[in-house]
Amino acid sequence: MKDEIQHILSGKSQVKHSNLIQATCSYLKRSQSAGAMAQEYKQFKQQERACLIEFVEKQHLWLTDINLDNYVSQGAEQKVYLKDGSSVLKLNDAIYYATWIDYLHNLLLNNLFFPDTAYQLLGFYKDHETIYAVVEQPFVKATEKTDLSLVKSFLKNNGFRNSKNHDYINEDLGIILEDLHDENVLTQNGMLYFIDTVFYITSEQKQYPL
Repeated sequence: MKDEIQHILSGKSQVKHSNLIQATCSYLKRSQSAGAMAQEYKQFKQQERACLIEFVEKQHLWLTDINLDNYVSQGAEQKVYLKDGSSVLKLNDAIYYATWIDYLHNLLLNNLFFPDTAYQLLGFYKDHETIYAVVEQPFVKATEKTDLSLVKSFLKNNGFRNSKNHDYINEDLGIILEDLHDENVLTQNGMLYFIDTVFYITSEQKQYPL
């Protein structure tokens, strides 16, 4: 499984809706100068943002036809809009992540572990100076309140240990999964649906090329 994750994050293997996510990752990685992460953080973020804009413009990925009237909700990291009866659009500015690559890796990991709520990267949206990734995800309507003990049991059976509150870690895979409260894991007809995941790669896992 660890090798499979490495292959997916490096673009050697695929998961659902992975093509554009992996292509964006690859472009950003190729554009990084040697020792880029050793730069002062703000400088690195500016460089990565410029590379992302370059990629978006080359690939004609700016989206301008999002219906902002279909607003549903928003959190610290994203805004949610209803697309139709079966899917939602989420605009995420990657604020929870140190880099855009980390955010894109989160999408890939979500699509690997939770294909029922897989993200499809459609493109990017710019609001003043803020850049948002625009992803489409199946719409899940909760039919009952989520029992968080079931979430804990499900993740335990899949190798994730509850580290604190609603956060989990899989030491064997080098993956952290955070913020799994009952608004981010919905229950529909007795089934758990992970609709807002926050995956991180541990420092140990990052020792390997991604």
